[in-house]
This record gives sequence, structure tokens and C-alpha cells, in this order.
Amino acid sequence: MGRAGKKSTRSRGTPRKRRKTTAKGPVERFLRAILGGFLRLVWWIGFRVALVLMVVVGATTFFAYVTLPEMEALLDGRERGSVTLLDRNDETFAWRGEQFQVTRTETASPHLVNAVIATEDRRFFQHFGLDPIGIARALAANVSAGRVVQGGSTITQQVAKLLFFSNTRSLERHIKQVPIVLAMELKYTKNDILSIYLNRAYLGAGAQGFEAAAQRYFAKSARAVTPAEAAMLAGLLKAPSRFAPTRDIEVAQGRAGVIIDLMESQGHLTRIEAELARADPAALSPAAAARAGGAFADWVMSAGPAFLTGATTEDVVIETTFDPRLQRAAETALARVFAEKVSAGSAAQAAIVLLSPDGAVRAMVGGRQTGAAAAGQFNRATQALRQPGSAFKTLVYAAGLESGMVPTDTFYDAPITLEVQGSANWSPKNYDRKFRGEVTLTEAFKASINTVAVKVSERAGRARVRGLAEDFGITAPIAAGPALALGTSEMTLLELTGAYAGILNGGRRSAPYGMRSIRLKSDTSALMGSDRERPVRVMTETAAGHLVYMMREVVTAGTGRRALLPDRPAAGKTGTTQAARDAWFIGFTGDYVAGVWLGYDDNTPLKGTTGGGLPADIWRETMIRAHEGLPPRPLPLLVPPKSTPTLQPAEDAVADTVLNSVLNAILGNQY
Repeated sequence: MGRAGKKSTRSRGTPRKRRKTTAKGPVERFLRAILGGFLRLVWWIGFRVALVLMVVVGATTFFAYVTLPEMEALLDGRERGSVTLLDRNDETFAWRGEQFQVTRTETASPHLVNAVIATEDRRFFQHFGLDPIGIARALAANVSAGRVVQGGSTITQQVAKLLFFSNTRSLERHIKQVPIVLAMELKYTKNDILSIYLNRAYLGAGAQGFEAAAQRYFAKSARAVTPAEAAMLAGLLKAPSRFAPTRDIEVAQGRAGVIIDLMESQGHLTRIEAELARADPAALSPAAAARAGGAFADWVMSAGPAFLTGATTEDVVIETTFDPRLQRAAETALARVFAEKVSAGSAAQAAIVLLSPDGAVRAMVGGRQTGAAAAGQFNRATQALRQPGSAFKTLVYAAGLESGMVPTDTFYDAPITLEVQGSANWSPKNYDRKFRGEVTLTEAFKASINTVAVKVSERAGRARVRGLAEDFGITAPIAAGPALALGTSEMTLLELTGAYAGILNGGRRSAPYGMRSIRLKSDTSALMGSDRERPVRVMTETAAGHLVYMMREVVTAGTGRRALLPDRPAAGKTGTTQAARDAWFIGFTGDYVAGVWLGYDDNTPLKGTTGGGLPADIWRETMIRAHEGLPPRPLPLLVPPKSTPTLQPAEDAVADTVLNSVLNAILGNQY
């Protein structure tokens, strides 16, 4: 049968299938070949590069794993130890160095752990040390804002940075961090890593770690911080100096509010807990809020043994003589007088020191605070060398009394001219440019007469004046010429106030001291005892008693009347330098010695101010507050006899002339 006899198997109406055409042009075939080869090459190279990277990362991770120390060894990363300063009541009032106390994730307040997690790494317990989701989220936020507003580093990466890469550039650090981060995640638990972070983070004011910061700012353990306190501490991680509550509590509370919002949004706080935390923000402990004793603490540190400021990692406790009640008295008095009697915006400075009769420094104001209190500010009580003016006359008259004079001896207040080697003759003038004729030593002292002070110095001997000043603790050089009697030699407020303490102490040197003992924080036995010097007699008790009597007359009827106290006897001396660049008042009661200095740092003259003015006002306000609750105590004064032999004016003048001529001829005017 032919082709027509074959029966068709295709149903009628079924469309015929067409065979696909696979024919391509030569250009398309060429491009496909090139692309395929390139992809195969990329795959071939990429696979091997990835394999090499995996081997390198694995090897470096393994090396990091075996070389990482035990977690305990990584908790304390300080380069130096800490110093805790205790006041006379053994309460902490200041810190220096890097404070540190161990805290652990398991024992820290859950609020603190949650605050840190919410702030720094919300997925900390889910990722493996590197967080691609967090990196993507941070990248999107930064692109949207057009600047860096969010970081993508995990807490593990931050720990790696703190431990090994603090001085490495960002890109290099992120590359080198990878094996370290992976090794840490393998070797340590999440709680271990977080514990290292809680202890290594610097949180301002010398606080290393959250336990030290909780103690520093809130006087409590990191175990017991509230949500508001935890938020404030966590807020310090971004900028410890800027957000330190001791710098600006309102700024710190604002930052804490941001952290509380994060904690609420991430489910760490309920709405009610968050509202309570916002309604009752964290506040500083009384000790931290007072910020008292900064100048005193700096002075004790500088005057103590060298190892206190060295690179030791020992934690040291210094028991001091500091009295916070007296410190508040001095600071309040200074602020009140300036607020009431000094024009707003004045740049005038002041310093105050307050001592016990034995030289124990109880309070110290190193200057007016014009900004946030901080350690290391210039201390005008211990560092500023200033001329004391007539406040030095107390030591001149002390030398006169020690040489045999008595308060009722008379001198003649009249013009006097002395030869000064290598220059023109010198003729001292009185402050009021007047002369009073015959006066007693007491009258000359309470009126601060310059001519008589110079005569007392010349008659007692300049060498005696210099020697007595040195014996009372003045370490600065004392001028050799006759002008030394008028206080032209520079010295510190603390030194001169210490000399006055020696007068109150019966004429025995009372060198200022501030340390009762030094010990290790971990040990109760003292490394060193008190730095108090052994009292040495400088004046006879009789001469000291007479001088106290004369100083009392200054306050009751002389240039220091504005320092008179309402309920107890006081004694002191005013001091004003040439052109009124410095104004002083130093005096004492039976309980305390206080010294006040007023002036400008750049030596600008004071306008209308003498030692008997604002310094006496500040001294009086300080002493009234310092003696609250104390019964009046008598001064150790000795009232002199009513009548003693005196020189007539002419005889006095002749004696002065003869004495000066003889001394100049024999000693070349260096006496």
C-alpha cells in the first residue's frame, strides 16, 4: 500500500507541534561563551579566595583562642591605681587616680545590664560577636541622616577594641577584630564578655567600670542601682566627660531620659517603670554633689609621697584632717560676701584656709569656682606666691617681743630714712601718710603703722625676723633689705596662716599638715603615719601671749574691727600690699586659725579694698559658721604690765640713727 494507505495517529483538529529553533547568531554565541567563561573564572577564583580566607580566619581565630587569657585577668585594665581620701570622720570625700571595683553580669543590677544592652547592643545575646543586621541598620540610619548617628559595633567588638585595638585606625581595627571577636565568643560566655565590658568601660571622674562609677556618683553598689541610675550610668558610655553628672546634672539626666526610652521600647521596662524613672531622675550622692575638698585633695596628693602620683596599680586610702562641715562654712561665706558686696562678673579671686592650732588643715578654698569643679585647678591657697603686706608684721613684732620688747614699749612714729646698699636711701611712709608721734607697740601694731614696724625690725635685727619666719614654716626667701618689715617677700597663704597657728599654739611651730595615715585599700595596717611635724618652740610662751594680746587689739579696736565675732574673742592682723594688689586677713579664735587672701590673678589693683575690708568680712562669715555649736574658748593671751620704761621721742630717734649707722657700717646693711 502506498503512503495513502497509512493510518494517521494524529487526531483531526489537533495542531501540529513545531520544532524549536535553537540556531543563534555568531555574535550571541560569542558573548555567551565569554560570559560563561568569566563566571566560571570568578567562581573558580572566589571559591579558592573564600577557602583561603576561611583557612586564615580559622587559623587566626584558633591562635587567638589559645592565646586569650582567662576572663578574670581581663577585668582590671587600669594603668595606675586609685587613691581614696577620707575626711576626719573617715568618710570618703574625694577620689584620685582610676577607681576600680569588680562587678559581674550575674551580680549587677538587672536594670544596669538592660540599660547597657539597650544602649550599646540590643542583639548582644543573639549574635555571634559580629552582627550583620545591626551593621545594616546602622548603615541605613547613617545614610538617612547624612552623617554618622549610629554605630554597628557589638559589645564584643568594643571589648576587643578596649583590650587590643585602642590605638588602631577604624578600618584596620575592624579587619583585625574579626578573629579576636570570634575567639572571644568561643572562649568566653556572653556573661563573661559583658562582665569584661562592665569593668573596662571608663565612665568619667576617674571611675573605671560601673561599680566604681556607681560608688563615685551614687555612693552605692552597681548591684543596687535603680532604673534611673542605671540609665544615667549607661548614658556615660557615649561621652564620659560631657555627660558626667558631676559636671552638669541636668545634661546627665537628659541623656538618661534617652536611655530610659530605649529600655522601654525594647521591653526592659514597663510603661509604669519608665514613667516612674522619668519622674524621679537619678541624683548625685551628697558627697558627689558637694564636690568638696578638691583643692585640699590636690594639695594632699602633691605633698604626699611620690608613689601616689606614679604608675602604681595599688589602691590606696589616705586618712586626712579634712572637715567637710568647715569646708562648707568657708565656701558658703565666700559665696555670700561676693554675692552681697562684689559686683557681678568680677574676676577677683579669693582663697581661704582653715586650720586647727596644731596645724591640721581642716578646709581649703583654692579660688572662686567660675565653672564646673574639677581636680587640678590652680590652688591660690598653696601655689600662689603673693606679698602679704602688713600681715607679715605679726612676725616682725614676734621677733621684737622675742628680743625683749613688751607691748607697752613706746616708739616714735616719725619720718625715718635708712641707707640701702646699692640704691638711694629709703624712707617708708604710713598708709594714711600721717605720723602720730609717740605710740606703744600695741598702738602701732593695731593701727598698722609702717615706720614703727620698720624700727622694730631694725632694732630686733632683720636676721632675727628672717630666722623666726623660717622657724614658723615660711619657706619662701625673705628679702634682705629693711623693706622686709612691710611684707614685701612673697609667700603662700597656707604658709603664713600656719605661722599664725604657731603663735596660737603657744609659740610652737604648727606646720600645716593634712594626712593622718596612708594604707592599702585591701589592708588595715598603715603604710605611713601622719605627716605632722614635731612641734618645735619658736617663741617663748610669754612673748607669744603678749603677741596674742596685741592681735586681739587689732580686732577689737584696730584695722581689723570688721572681723570682730559676736560671741567669742578673736585675734588677727590685716594686710594690704602696695597699690592694693593683695588684701589679707589672718586670725584665730581659741579653736581655729583662718587665713583669707583676695586679689586678681594678673595683679590688677583692688579698688577700695584693704585687708580690713572684704577679707575681714569673709573671715568673719567663715568663723561664725565654723563655730556653730561650739562654746566660746578664751585666747591664750597675756596682758602686759600697765607701765614700762619708755624712750623719749628724741632719745628714740637718736637711738635709731646710731643703731642704723653702726649696723650699716659693720654688716654692710645685710643685717
